Amino acid sequence: MSHYHAVVWLDHVEARIFHFNREEAEKFTVHGHKHHLHHKASSVVGSGREPADLAFYAEVAHKLEGAGEVLVLGPGAAKLEFIRHVHKAAPQLESKIVGVETVDHPTDGQVVAYARKYFHAKDRMRPLLATH
Repeated sequence: MSHYHAVVWLDHVEARIFHFNREEAEKFTVHGHKHHLHHKASSVVGSGREPADLAFYAEVAHKLEGAGEVLVLGPGAAKLEFIRHVHKAAPQLESKIVGVETVDHPTDGQVVAYARKYFHAKDRMRPLLATH
């Protein structure tokens, strides 16, 4: 199945990727490779920040291949880490990313509905090409 639009919702644990059109959507799920540990506030550890999960982001980028336009959604820093990864490691995908939005933890149906609405509004804002 081939679709022009794709949306990815991701956090540090998983990415839900949908290639879709008006009538149908195809879903892929990618799970993060690292386990994030939580420490008590009184404990002394390093910065508390792990390096980005590059293998996870590479797999997400691979699942977005073939899309003409991509919307990136997520609740926190993972979506921005993904964009930085794409800039460095998957420049062919970078030009296809048309939006990055903060969205908490929606259901699959809400992700697809949000993306359809986003792309519908975006497409309506494009100028019409004059034909002679």
